[in-house]
Amino acid sequence: MKRYLLSILLFLPLLAGAQLNNVFLDRSEQDHHEFGLTFGVANYYGDLQPKLFPSYGYMPMVGIVYKYFMNPHLGLRFGASYTRLTAADSLSSIPADVARNLSFTTNLFEIHGGLELNFWPIDIMRNKVTPYIFGGISAFYFNPYAQDSNGSKVFLRPLSTEGEGLPMYPGRKQYSLVNIAFPFGGGMKFFIGKTIFVTTEIGFRYTNTDYLDDVSTSYVNLDTLAAYKGQLAKRMAYRGNEVRGVIDPVYPNYGVQRGDASSNDWYWFANITCTVYLKAFGGTREYLKTKCPGFFKSW
Repeated sequence: MKRYLLSILLFLPLLAGAQLNNVFLDRSEQDHHEFGLTFGVANYYGDLQPKLFPSYGYMPMVGIVYKYFMNPHLGLRFGASYTRLTAADSLSSIPADVARNLSFTTNLFEIHGGLELNFWPIDIMRNKVTPYIFGGISAFYFNPYAQDSNGSKVFLRPLSTEGEGLPMYPGRKQYSLVNIAFPFGGGMKFFIGKTIFVTTEIGFRYTNTDYLDDVSTSYVNLDTLAAYKGQLAKRMAYRGNEVRGVIDPVYPNYGVQRGDASSNDWYWFANITCTVYLKAFGGTREYLKTKCPGFFKSW
């Protein structure tokens, strides 16, 4: 599935190139601005959730959006979003994951920018519906945590559950809580009357981290981890004993697989966006031409 989505991402520039031939053919339509709100659901895809569209874990997302369209085909988009991501081995259908018994939750804040391409020109005097695609880059903040056996909230990064930042594991650097992602996706756009755009969209984010869920590679020596980070770190790094109710568990050996380091984590949004078509209230150019006709006459 990851290869399939990456293939789509690589194919987007080709689709855009095919449409750009029509972008500048008609200059009769002027630029416009859009500003609005978006809301929907989000989910995560990674070491604790190997299904892109699972049966659980859907969390609400909200955001604000600004778009500037140079013409009815091509525009710039910017926005900020907030959501929460979560997953738990206890809800998995894979026995090995259930036995691992890890979990995480994180609040996630994202800002993004990119290009949006309408397949058909959409504007006041043009088509009222079109499919579209988008791609860009985003920065996001996250901070994974889990509930311990007493139900207390424990942030996982300071515990170095896979030995990140410990001197005897120099290849495991402490991961950053601020990372970048590469959003891409598409949807359908509807122009309601002469004022409102409504879009339905799904957008995938391929991140540059494999620690969105605090799980990536293999177990470290848990006694060493306890010596450097305390017993809580040891308990949160391996929680299989909580499933089996073992009082004195046999912990995994150093190097036993804990996660899949071959690919980074993903998250995605499925959302509805409502934006106001600002030109409907008087375009910037028209206003400036009216007030300053000598300077803007040829603009």
